[in-house]
Amino acid sequence: MKFKIAAVAVAVLALSGCEVDKTKSGELPSVDVDVSADSGRLPEYDVDWASVDIGTTTETITVPKVVVVMEEEEVEVPYMDLEMPGEEGEKSKRSIVVAAEIKGNMQELEIEKVYAKDRRLIVVSHLNSTNEPLNGQTVRISDRIVINAPDLDVQHIIVGEKPRGDWNNQYTFVRNESALQPRLEGASEIYSR
Repeated sequence: MKFKIAAVAVAVLALSGCEVDKTKSGELPSVDVDVSADSGRLPEYDVDWASVDIGTTTETITVPKVVVVMEEEEVEVPYMDLEMPGEEGEKSKRSIVVAAEIKGNMQELEIEKVYAKDRRLIVVSHLNSTNEPLNGQTVRISDRIVINAPDLDVQHIIVGEKPRGDWNNQYTFVRNESALQPRLEGASEIYSR
């Protein structure tokens, strides 16, 4: 009995959101006892559902805005002029930049050494905390050197704890100098700060 009442309640709720107009009368089929039947006719209805408009509206909401002021400033940047055997004259000047996005405490990032191995430069940087709180801010820090050299692959290795965040996934992080040494096997140091 409860099921029938629930079914009727659902049907009433479903139909309460629309307008129904009867367009034809219905008729039950006539049935002989020998199971022969004349075709009947079901009633037909036009159902007008609720009208729905989709679009946009203007609301006033609070959104965070970050203002970054970029200023040009002249600074001293280390410079390397690199000659590769058999490649005289095929050089170009470019900046090699290492950067990290940090939270929590302020840190310093410095390129300490550059190694050469085959046609690759291995740039070793150090990331050290200054223990100055950033108070919930995210800061991007960087260092750079300028080289005049043939086109070479560059691999960055940062000695220090990897800061959280996907932005820092572009570099290899090692915890300390001893973890760095196996990665420098067969490489020659060509720059030291």
